[in-house]
Amino acid sequence: MERRKFLGLAAATGAAAGGAFTAAGCGTGTGTQSAALKVVAADYGEPGRGDSSQGYWDSLVRSFHNRHPGIAVDVEVYGWKDVDRKVAAMVAAGRPPDIAQIGAYADFAAKGLLYRAGELLSIPVQADFLPPLAEAGEVRRVQYGMPFVASTRLLFYNRTLFARAGLDPDAPPRTWDQLARAAERLKAKGVKIPYGLPLGPEEAPAEALMWMLSGGGAYTDKVGNYTIDAAANIKTFNWLRDRLVRPKLTNHDPGGTDRKELFDAFARGEVGMLNGHPTLMKQVRRSGVKYGTAVPPGADGPSGSTLGVADWVMAFKENGRREEAGRFLDFLFGERNHYGFADRYDLLPVTTSANDRMREGREHKPMRRFQDELMNAEFYPVGKVSWAKVSADVKRSIGKAVAPDTGPVGVLGAIQRRAEARDSEARAR
Repeated sequence: MERRKFLGLAAATGAAAGGAFTAAGCGTGTGTQSAALKVVAADYGEPGRGDSSQGYWDSLVRSFHNRHPGIAVDVEVYGWKDVDRKVAAMVAAGRPPDIAQIGAYADFAAKGLLYRAGELLSIPVQADFLPPLAEAGEVRRVQYGMPFVASTRLLFYNRTLFARAGLDPDAPPRTWDQLARAAERLKAKGVKIPYGLPLGPEEAPAEALMWMLSGGGAYTDKVGNYTIDAAANIKTFNWLRDRLVRPKLTNHDPGGTDRKELFDAFARGEVGMLNGHPTLMKQVRRSGVKYGTAVPPGADGPSGSTLGVADWVMAFKENGRREEAGRFLDFLFGERNHYGFADRYDLLPVTTSANDRMREGREHKPMRRFQDELMNAEFYPVGKVSWAKVSADVKRSIGKAVAPDTGPVGVLGAIQRRAEARDSEARAR
């Protein structure tokens, strides 16, 4: 793998970045160079709270320009509903950005549009990525996707509702059967949603994979073949339908319910249990709900692994800006800059240095369990070129697998057949 020479000024010496997450299409540029380095990024802010990610990028660009006055940078921030589509349209029009921070990279890498990480980053910066995340950024054993931030999932439960239902708030469920029994107790005490099951389009791939993992399954096997309709996954979805959905221990119509709706309901004290990521902690702290977290229950004990999710940075070759993009990316992933972003938004750092710094901070003690899970987390098969289309199919279809009047065999089997066809198409390119 080709590696760019180490650039001392750009590596791990960034000024601390302020941060924020929710705008759309705002840009900032500095410098005198006529062709600014074009960056498109996703917004992590909450609508209406004035915490757009644009503020983070503005601060980062100013700090970068102080050290590299010859490199102009222009950043546009879009909401998550638009950013992937915007970048895809730019690529289709032959005008890709120099750098994109979005949700997927494999299709662009397979088409030969991206620089390899080793062509961009200095050796110390590339080596600082947490190994599971670096590996998740590979296509055919070559890293093209650079992780930006990550999250894992844990079981969140309402301690007040547990106590009201006669459940021990210090002993959350460890098995599926314990979870079902706890949900029954919560329902008997009038809890509106004993277990929140978001299998609607927003969260379906994540919630489905968490349950697959807890039942010993996954989307793929160890060599990357799709296993969506494997016996373990069918057993898992049968259990969900028969033990949670049919007895009305979940939200109405899980296949039509998105994560945000259930997160909001949990923050209002209306949900007994659900799977959540670190940003839910901030939302719940604002509402004053007393909550606990635990490793998600498994079929026979705590789940052996949980879901890890990463967002990705990539650099396009079209404009030939490898050197400038590499300098900027080294600066972006410097400890202070990267930690500043993860810290502000209650997300997990993707580098060893920033991860260690977060672990040392007493104020981040609630994050440590998420950090522990990250090292053993299972990620989406994002290195598969077909995954983007398969994921879209999962979003549309997998909620039907737990509908009271349908069966997982037919639903998962249909998704599996379409996944195999898309995988064959991708390999034939």
